[in-house]
Amino acid sequence: MSGEKEKTEISTITATSTGISTGGGGVLTGVKVKREGTLTEVQDFDDQLGNNVEHDLVVTESDLLEAKAIAATLTLEGTRNLMMSVLKVHERDPNFPHSVLLRIQEFLDNEDVMDNPEKHEELISEMKIEAALITNNSPYSEVRAVVENTDDPSTPCSTIRAWVIGLFFSIILAFINQLFSVRQPSISIEANVAQLLAYPIGKAWEKLVPNYEFTMFGTRHSLNPGPFNKKEHMLIAIMANTAKSLPYTQYIVWTQVLPQFFNQQYARNFGYQFLIGMSTNFIGYGLAGLTRRFIVYPAYCVWPASLVTIALNSALHRDTNPAVPGPFKRIYAMSRYKFFLWAFGAMFIYFWLPNYLFQAMSFFSWMTWIAPNNLPLNILTGFQNGLGLLNPFPTFDWNIMLYDALDPLMVPAFSTLNRAFGMFLFGWVILGIWWTNTWNTGYLPINTNRVYDHFGKPYNVSRAIDDRGMYDHDKYMNYSAAYLGAANALVYGCFFAMYTAAVTHVFLFHRYEIMLGFRNFWNKIRRRKGEANEAEYTDVHNRLMAVYPEVSEWWYLATLVVAAAFGFAGVGGWPTYTTAAVVPYGLLLAIVFVIPVGVIKAMTGIEVTLNVLAEFIGGMWVEGNALAMNFFKSFGYVTCAHAIQFANDLKIAHYLKIPPRHTFAAQMIATLVSTIVCTGVMQFQVNIENVCQPKIAPMRFFCPGPTTFFTAAVLWGTIGPIKVFGHQGQYKELLLGFPAGILLTVIVYFLVKKFPKNRYIRQFHPVAFWYGGLNWAPYSFSYAMPSIPIAILSWLWVKSRFLAFWSKYNFVLSAAFSAGIAISGVLQFFTVSWTRTEVEWWGNTQPYTGCEGDACTIMSLDQEAGERFFPWWNGNIIPAP
Repeated sequence: MSGEKEKTEISTITATSTGISTGGGGVLTGVKVKREGTLTEVQDFDDQLGNNVEHDLVVTESDLLEAKAIAATLTLEGTRNLMMSVLKVHERDPNFPHSVLLRIQEFLDNEDVMDNPEKHEELISEMKIEAALITNNSPYSEVRAVVENTDDPSTPCSTIRAWVIGLFFSIILAFINQLFSVRQPSISIEANVAQLLAYPIGKAWEKLVPNYEFTMFGTRHSLNPGPFNKKEHMLIAIMANTAKSLPYTQYIVWTQVLPQFFNQQYARNFGYQFLIGMSTNFIGYGLAGLTRRFIVYPAYCVWPASLVTIALNSALHRDTNPAVPGPFKRIYAMSRYKFFLWAFGAMFIYFWLPNYLFQAMSFFSWMTWIAPNNLPLNILTGFQNGLGLLNPFPTFDWNIMLYDALDPLMVPAFSTLNRAFGMFLFGWVILGIWWTNTWNTGYLPINTNRVYDHFGKPYNVSRAIDDRGMYDHDKYMNYSAAYLGAANALVYGCFFAMYTAAVTHVFLFHRYEIMLGFRNFWNKIRRRKGEANEAEYTDVHNRLMAVYPEVSEWWYLATLVVAAAFGFAGVGGWPTYTTAAVVPYGLLLAIVFVIPVGVIKAMTGIEVTLNVLAEFIGGMWVEGNALAMNFFKSFGYVTCAHAIQFANDLKIAHYLKIPPRHTFAAQMIATLVSTIVCTGVMQFQVNIENVCQPKIAPMRFFCPGPTTFFTAAVLWGTIGPIKVFGHQGQYKELLLGFPAGILLTVIVYFLVKKFPKNRYIRQFHPVAFWYGGLNWAPYSFSYAMPSIPIAILSWLWVKSRFLAFWSKYNFVLSAAFSAGIAISGVLQFFTVSWTRTEVEWWGNTQPYTGCEGDACTIMSLDQEAGERFFPWWNGNIIPAP
């Protein structure tokens, strides 16, 4: 009797295999099956396993216990069919554990497993556990670390409390980020800061607001629906993350209204600003929604950035606190919330040192301090104006490593290492270009993102345009061509390579998954919901989300059409000298790239931005018209970028089991509020006296962003890419980047096919490699170097040895450090920075001495004699006429 009681109590973990299409086997089929693992079954199953299962399957003990109970109910045939599906989807997935793939391949290749299963009990047991993990959790340990595989549909989500707090932070973030967007340096508040501040507000609401109920539109609402829960909190975070993104068209408006730029005063009109802002903001939603089945719903789309956001949410709301073994042979029982507070507080205090009190800790180019004017030493080790290739300890500032938003604790190690390897390798190429004075780069700083004329001075674009901002050939010929520094020139070549590499990589490595997405999309349109694709499997998160009503593709398509109409009205309703065709042509560019860019972002954390490609194509299409090129760039580049950002929010909602229609409403309304607020703030900004005027602008509103945008607009739109990269252009060789991107990807693909068991070849990612080349100008390798040991320590050492410890604390640490830096930075801005209180001492002046203060060049011009470098192919020096 006692045995029966014990057996019943153990039978609490169930395996529900709803919606899994693997075919045959009696389990793991499309039929809804519910079975319980009994104590005897689980114990028998345990006896079949070896001692290294946790390590081999990259699974924590708690996840393993749950998987064992489920795996004990699975059949061999069903497991085999599922593993065939898994291999097709994850065979070239760099995030999927390599050791597990090898075991799956061994399992499928061995025909004797099916004929004589008793001889392969250990392998079969491992495969059943992996099948249980994949179908009832996530195949990725990093996802299992922060995302729960359960859901309670009755949990309140779209509550009055969530909407009030969410709209409050949407307004605050949009207002502050827009107001200080033109400050140098700018200041912005990120969504994780809003999520952190929303928690005490939500808890205070829970305790202080009375529970008043009322009915509206047939639905019962409550002012206080009970405890402030994680779904409400994440809905607030999604609204804040949506609202923090400013309309990219603000740059177009700034360049139009400022007298020193295009001086087109009609651009001050609120209606004009609102229409073009609404258009570029909302078109991204249409694409994000239409591509959900490609870049959101599949399990292989991990979205690393979302895990940090969810980790912060879990730290604040998770009640369970299991003790875990960790380094130094200790057991760690500190809760995630307490760990977050300690790490947050430590970084909040510490950030005052490198950011304000002791800036040498940020720019720790200690080798250059030995001889500040030694040119070779500064070029090889310099942090700010050098390449930083040979400095092993370049910084003690965590914020330095976040320069491109790729936190080494957040993104997979292969992304960090591929990026760093590419950046390091291209650093030596840059050195060779500069040292040999190729393209006259020896007369310019080696690592700068500015554009120069043939006098070695910053390019004055006003000397090449007419009063309307259009290209003036006579003025251009009497002035100068545009010249790039060595690092900046190479960046463009890497951009070209990355675009072709991205498309080629997704086609070669992920075409199977993309075709599954197209079949799903087509079946959805034809309303054939019951059909399942061959070899498709559905993870637990998709099955849990199936209980909520989906947002129709038609809603997203309607959003896309209406947003495009706003764009037509904005472009055609005012004298923009631009054809309305920039809207559909720019949208077409985004449609072509959104799936490849989305897949790469979802798997690696690296985003392929289309700004240079949009400038390149737009500049050739509307050559001589910078404003038209700007609109093409906005509708091409920004639409895709917004779609990727919104897709990341959709994945967060997917992980947290927020009903899709609630997410849709939150994103749409937050975007509307943000657009209105930002447009209103811009109306105030453009009327500030002396705004964007060097040295005299109030509150340091020097407008570095609009200035850079205007320079790029004239170079790409007015002068045009043909003069720069055409067959007679001085940088025509950089177009070799297009075939180079394809070639490298194809080589890697065949190497992976030839050596499928080589983990190092499999971890090489050509897109991440080329992305490393983009990080130059003005950043040096000193920005990327510190991320290497941290990625190795976290993802390769701690994770492999202390997976439970890593799962509990890694992403919480990332969220805590980012939040600590953000809050500390905001406080420093509104105190010491606002009052211009400076600490003058060696630790704050030494990083800016010698070549680190004023960039050095290997060759020089006699400015007084009017020397210039021309023509570009041999670097002759001739006096100006």
